[in-house]
Order: sequence, then structure tokens, then C-alpha cells
Amino acid sequence: MPAPSASPAPPSVATRARGMVWRIALFYVVLGVCWILFSDQVIAALFRDPDAITRVQSWKGIGYMVGTGAVLYLLLRPLVERMIDAQQRTVDSEARYREMFEANPSPMWTYDLATMRILDCNPAASAFLGWSRGELRGMEMHVLWPAESREYYDAGVAAIRAAPDQPYARLERLRIADGSHRDVEMRSSELASAGGPRTRLIVVSDRTVELQSQRSREQAMSRLQEAQRLARLGSFEVDARTRRGHFSPILQHLLGQPPAEDRARALHEVLVAADPVNQAKLDQMLDELAGGQQRKMDVLLPFLGGGGQERLLRLRVQSVDEGRQRLLRGTAQDVTEEQQTRRLLGEREQQFSELMRILPDAVMILSGDHVIYANPACAGMFGRQSERLLGEPLSALVEDSDLAPLRDYLQGGGQGADPSPLMRRADGSMFRVSLSCSNARYGGQACKLLVVRDLSEPERMRYALAASNQELQAMGRQLFTAQEDERRAISRELHDDIGQAITAMKLSAHAAMGEQDPERRQEDLQLLADTADDTLDKLRNLSTLLRPPQLDALGLEAALRWHAGILLRNSPVLLDLDIRDLPRRPEREVEQACFRIAQEALTNVLRHARARAVSLSLADGEDGLRLRIEDDGRGFEPADASGLGLVIMRERAQSVGGQLRIDALPGRGTRIHLQLPYSQQPAA
Repeated sequence: MPAPSASPAPPSVATRARGMVWRIALFYVVLGVCWILFSDQVIAALFRDPDAITRVQSWKGIGYMVGTGAVLYLLLRPLVERMIDAQQRTVDSEARYREMFEANPSPMWTYDLATMRILDCNPAASAFLGWSRGELRGMEMHVLWPAESREYYDAGVAAIRAAPDQPYARLERLRIADGSHRDVEMRSSELASAGGPRTRLIVVSDRTVELQSQRSREQAMSRLQEAQRLARLGSFEVDARTRRGHFSPILQHLLGQPPAEDRARALHEVLVAADPVNQAKLDQMLDELAGGQQRKMDVLLPFLGGGGQERLLRLRVQSVDEGRQRLLRGTAQDVTEEQQTRRLLGEREQQFSELMRILPDAVMILSGDHVIYANPACAGMFGRQSERLLGEPLSALVEDSDLAPLRDYLQGGGQGADPSPLMRRADGSMFRVSLSCSNARYGGQACKLLVVRDLSEPERMRYALAASNQELQAMGRQLFTAQEDERRAISRELHDDIGQAITAMKLSAHAAMGEQDPERRQEDLQLLADTADDTLDKLRNLSTLLRPPQLDALGLEAALRWHAGILLRNSPVLLDLDIRDLPRRPEREVEQACFRIAQEALTNVLRHARARAVSLSLADGEDGLRLRIEDDGRGFEPADASGLGLVIMRERAQSVGGQLRIDALPGRGTRIHLQLPYSQQPAA
């Protein structure tokens, strides 16, 4: 490998050397010509003897050669000495460059620009690249580049060949012998060559750690920005005096403003409080920071966001002195959704607590063998207060013989068969339960959640259900009897009253047809007309009782107003109506059920309640229409009520998918709440 050559001699030395050679040659020619032309004439003038002239000519030649040799020696000696000195300096320089090349800690190698093959490398390059020096000599340069970087390598080669006399430097990724990659800064420059191939030197600086750190910093900054974006956290820095500065794009995006990183903006243009009161509060705190009364502030304030929407921001600002300038640096985090989530979470926790409080099933949470939570139903089941159950071991609640199977069941996470253990109440009585178990977390620790069901209760419920079935059968018989009685009453009404009236009209008609006296005929016809009017009124009243015409013609609202007014107009009971127009008309079956329930309720008020006042309201609700009837009468005990009317009212409500609730206490009146859908639903 040709070693890196020394720098060429300065152009002035080479020029002087060439000039001296030409001057010596010219001087030798001129001196010789002058000697030839003038020496013979001098000898001829001094000597006449031919032999003497011959001897003098010989000594003249010898003298000329000696003289010119001496002159040439004196003239060429400095030049030769300088040439020898220059050669020695070249050799020394080459040795120094060779030593620097070999001992340089930076990887270096030379390559032929035409073939792009490595000519030689120093030991640092061999150690860095992982190939031996012999393997690197003659290796094509592209082997050192990863396959995916081949286009980048070819572009670099083309750029170097386009300007071979120019230095070249850029960041590259090299492939090491073990297959790993290193990020390097590569500097390439041309070496002097005496007519040979164009040779270039490459010096490599390892930047792997530096670039990895830079990439790590960039990734960290990117993750930080992404975290700030996800956390909806923006930053700003403003001058405390002018209140102008720079705001991060995230903050400007949070507030629905176009980003403006290239120019300073006023604080009041970006952070605009939602109302004058909060704006005055913000200005006061910023004034205190700017004046030095406060160093930090941390507040929650509502600000105006994009589209005029209100956003709740957590504003943290710190006053910082830099030289003679005071800066306000801060962050603003959008906590609108967080606050809403916390509020909803609080509501859910309250709902869960309320659910656990009213849940009829007993629920307890165990940590190990001890109770750490029990709902009121569980406390009532064991005959204790909830607080007294906390900390109780299972051994105090379970029969000794059932304790081991229960622990095995809990250890298996409720996967095995229910052990149905005997449990112990506070009074010492025993009762058998059914368990459901699942793993849960409570208070940050792994726990077991148990749902406890008293098996003695289902037995009581079975007996109660059987009794209820018997009562329903009796009520069914009463209902059938009532229907038959009403049919018989309608039949009697038609036969005894309407039938007799029609018979009277028939007789009056025959009497009028046979009467000759016009006045008597007129009396018979008038009697016939009066009897017909009475009969028509009776038929109308009878049909109205069966189904009021207002329900079909005018709808539920008008039918309720008419019926309540007719029913209570001659009664001392004070009527308060609040019937509002419904947004749409219910189906026919729903209207009829609502009307009949109201009819039965008002009838019960007149017959049994002994009330002074009754109120009836009808309005639209979230899940259908709502009917409410309240009186201030004597009330009753729902558990003791055995009348058929309440059963019929409930059946009417359930038949169209509605719900009926009756709240009554002796001496405190009765409240009937009815909720019905607009369209008939299957009975639950």
C-alpha cells in the first residue's frame, strides 16, 4: 500500500531549482565559448614556438577542465544538498505520517476511487470493523454498508466522484463483521499521488452512543409531548411586565386557537377567563407574581375554549428571575373531563353504596378469615350492626363442623360445590345459607366477595306464595261473581226500567193512534216523547258507565275531567285537577286501563276514604304517562287490604305493561301512582 505522501515542496523552491539548472548550463556554455574564442588568441600572442604553444594548449585544456569542474562543484553543491535535504524531509514526513496512520486511535483506511476497493487500513479500523487487516485489503467498500443503505452509499460515491478534489463528510451507518451496525461520522479527503490511481483517505469517528442518546432524547421529547397531549397539558412563558411571551401549540390547541410559535402573544389573548369575576381573580394573582408578593400559584379556573365552550384548566405559574428580567413560567392542564369523570365516579360510588344499602341480598367481603365489609342486609341477617361485623372471624359466624369445607370453597374461588354452611346469629340461633363467591379487590387488597342467601327465607316465601295463590283464586272467584252481578244488574236495568219504558211508549203510541180527540192525541204523543227522552237518558247513562264517549271522541284528558267532575259534583269532597295535555295519544287499551283505574280510585275515595279533598294529576313522564291520585282520608293498611278493586287496578296496569304503586297508612290518606306506556307492552 502506498503510504500517505508528504506534502509537495513549495512552488518557489521548485522554480528556483529549475532556474539554477538552466543558469549553470548557460554559464558553462558561455564560458566554454569564450574560452575557445579568446584563449587561443592569447596563447598565439604570447608564444611563438609551436612546441611551447602545444604544451600550453594541453595545460590550457587541463586548467579549463579543472576550473570548470571546480566552478560546477561550487554551483551544484548547494542544489544537491537542498535536494538531499528535501528527500530526507520527505522520507521523514512519510515515516511520521505512516506512524500517525498506524497509531491513530480513530479508524482510518485508504481506497481507490476508481474501483472503490480498500487499499490499506490502520489497526484501529480493523478492530472497529471486526475484520483483519488482510481481509480488509482489497475488500469492496459497499460491503461495509447495510443492504438497505445501498442507494445512500451509491449517492455518496457519485458525489465524491463528481468532485474528487473536495473533502467529503457525512453521517453513515456501517455494518460490522458480527452483523451489528454502528453510526459514524465519516470524513474523506484526497491523498497526493504521483501519477498513480486517485487515492482517498477516510477517517471515521464513532457517533453511535451520541446518536443513540440524541435519538433517545428525541424519543423522550416526543413521548413527553405525546404525554402532554394525552394529559392535555400545555406550557407557556411570558414576560412579567409586558405579559407577552410564547405558548406551546398544545395549550393553544386546548383553547381552540391557531398555533403561533413564531411570534410572541399577549397572555390575555390566549388565557381568557370564562367570566369577569374569574378574569379579575386571575389578573390579581398574576399581578402578585409579577410584583414579587407570591412566587407560585396553583388554581382551577374556567376559561373560554374553542367555539366559546367553557374549559376547566388547572393553572400552575411560577415567577422566575433571569438577570434583570422576571418571567412567568407555567403550565395549564385541561381537567374538564377529569372533573366530570370524578363527579360521575362519585355519583357511581354513591349509587353503588346506595345499591348495597338497599340490596335485599346479604353481601360481605372477606380478607383472609375476617370480615372487612358487610351491607345492612348482611348485618340484619346475622342480627348485628354492620360496624359490629367488621373484623369478625369466620369461626365466630360459622358452625365449627362447616368451617373447614367453607374455607376450601373460598380457597377455590367458589369453583366447587356450594357447602351451604350453618351460620350463627348474634342470639346464637343457627340458619343454613347458600353462598356465591368471587374474587374481588377492596381497599387495595385481594379479597373474597360473598353473596349470602338465607335458605330459611325461601321456605317462608314458598308458604307465602301458596297462600297468595289461594287468595288469588278466591279473588278470581269474587271477580267472576262481581262480573256476573254486574251483568245481572245491567240486565235488570234493561228489563225493568228500559223495558217498561219501551212498553209504556208502545201503549202510548197505540192510544194516540186510536184517539179521536186532537187534544187527547196531543197529550198521548207528548207523553210518548217524554218517555222516549227519559229512556234515551237512561240508555246514555248506562252506556257511559260501560265506556264514556268522551274517551273515544276527545281522548283520555277530557274523559278524566268529565268523569271526575260528574262523580264528585254533588259530593262534599274538594276536587283538585291537574290534567296536562299529553304529547301524543296513547293506544286505546292504555287509555281504557288508565280511565278505569282512575274511575275505581275515585269511587273508592267516595265510598271508603271519608276524605275532605282529593287531587288528580295526569302528565307526561320520561317513560310514559303518569297518573297520580291522592286523598287526605283515613287510609288503610295495604297488608290487610282484601278488596277486589285493588287487585283489578293492578291487573289492568300490568295488562298493558304499566306499574301501579299504592302508598297508604292508617290515618294518613292514600296515594296512588300509576305509570303506563303510550303503546301496550307485554305484561311483565
